[in-house]
Amino acid sequence: MRVAIVRRAPKTSFSMDVYADGLVSGLSAVRPSWEILQLRPQTRTHPKGQKLFRKLNRYYEQYWHYPQQIKRQAVDIFHIIDHSDGHIARWLKPLPIPTVVTCHDLINLRQPENAKHQAFLPALSSALWRYAVNGLRQADRLVTVSAHTAQDVNQLLDISPQQLTVVHNAADPEFQRICKGEALSVLQEHHIPSDRFYLLNVGSSQPRKNIEAILKVLAKLTAQPSEATTPSPHLIKAGAAFTAAQQTLIDSHNLHSYVTHIDKPDQATLIKLYNAADVLLAPSLYEGFGITILEAMACGTPVITSNVSSLPEVAGNAAILIEPTQLDQIANAVRSLQQDPAQRQALIEKGLRHAQSFTWEKSAEQVAQLYETLTASPRTQP
Repeated sequence: MRVAIVRRAPKTSFSMDVYADGLVSGLSAVRPSWEILQLRPQTRTHPKGQKLFRKLNRYYEQYWHYPQQIKRQAVDIFHIIDHSDGHIARWLKPLPIPTVVTCHDLINLRQPENAKHQAFLPALSSALWRYAVNGLRQADRLVTVSAHTAQDVNQLLDISPQQLTVVHNAADPEFQRICKGEALSVLQEHHIPSDRFYLLNVGSSQPRKNIEAILKVLAKLTAQPSEATTPSPHLIKAGAAFTAAQQTLIDSHNLHSYVTHIDKPDQATLIKLYNAADVLLAPSLYEGFGITILEAMACGTPVITSNVSSLPEVAGNAAILIEPTQLDQIANAVRSLQQDPAQRQALIEKGLRHAQSFTWEKSAEQVAQLYETLTASPRTQP
């Protein structure tokens, strides 16, 4: 079988790169005889100072030129790996070749404010994104990364559950490496104070990530006097920079000495950060999956996360689940891990076992069986 994996432009979305790389590696393992063709849009360089032209050219490439290139490919099945490219399914519909699209989340429909703060042309970006997502209806089958996302697709896009297949993500095998000793080097490299209780948060600074709540919890924890033998908490934020509102919270609560931001760490650095952290604190308000939970567990790091959206589905019984809007509940969960080594060790052991149950080979096997089902019979119109 010849499979076309329709990817996004390199470095457009780190999470989509992780997903595509994991899926391809898994398919290569479970169906080694298949030919996997990875397609990417062209990237052009433009002189500095031409931001508007660069953005408009990206829209042209994504919504016009790239889809035309894809439809010319001689393959047995197309798999569009990001719902933000769902419009491509419209171009492929006339072809006698099945199309699969992976939907990771519909956060921009549930909570539109998450996209507005980072869009260069908000109105145009929103309109094009909705156009793309509505294209999901033209696919032969949708893969969703969680049952929660499948529920959103059914409710928000009115797509039948029979058109949906839930296939969970996994953490890269590289994260299944415990290197607590090596982890100290990353703390020294970024001048992070020693002898602290390290709270790690990984990802964007969108409103759904609930960073403001994390900072308010940190303010609560640092404001209360602790015993001399109890280390002070320290937040390490890996990924996007703090927003202006979040920076204002840091300033108003005088948290500068308790916060370190590490911009877009590579995978090797991220593994060290997980190993250095005492807990992953991920009280998101919404996640389509939440892969950082599995990455942390695989590195032997306890997890505190939310009891909403897909997070309980991903975390199982291997994490502390909290109500993300209850600051005292989050603070108490942090204190309990800090003061109860037995509870912390139990979570580490549960997390290690739990993370091992998610593999890209298992996910790819489900996807491969879907491909085989779709290609075994003549294509029917969705």
